[in-house]
Amino acid sequence: MEDRYGKFMMLINNINRCIKRIENDQMHKYNLRSYHISCLYNLYKHKGITATDLVEMTQQDKASISRSIDFLQDNEYIYCQSKTLKKYKSPILLTQKGQLVAKEIADKIDLVLKQLDQLLTDSQREEFYQNLQNIYQALKNVQERKSVEDEH
Repeated sequence: MEDRYGKFMMLINNINRCIKRIENDQMHKYNLRSYHISCLYNLYKHKGITATDLVEMTQQDKASISRSIDFLQDNEYIYCQSKTLKKYKSPILLTQKGQLVAKEIADKIDLVLKQLDQLLTDSQREEFYQNLQNIYQALKNVQERKSVEDEH
């Protein structure tokens, strides 16, 4: 009998591990971690977004984004456009240093996506993302039902 759970978890974990390794590749020279990459990438692609926007775009928790912003600001990759607005409402911009690193990140991501594009047709890719969305939604539904059951 096929171990579907084991196969599913192995593939998901291996994919995640590969993504983290790709993200970390060459980022050590900038003293960056994989969780900084999504912030820099989104700031590069969407100029002047806020910390609240980053939380929404990356689906990371507010505390993680806050720590990332603090680190990136302390290391002169980003700056807040406004000193008067609350931290989560102030647009965040890349410094010149941040622009260079974020461009390198975006170029690496584009290269990886181009390689992946060769594996699937447009319709296969659409179906793949729809399947991932369906799996996510099903797991989320199970999680939410469990939370409701635990309350009772």
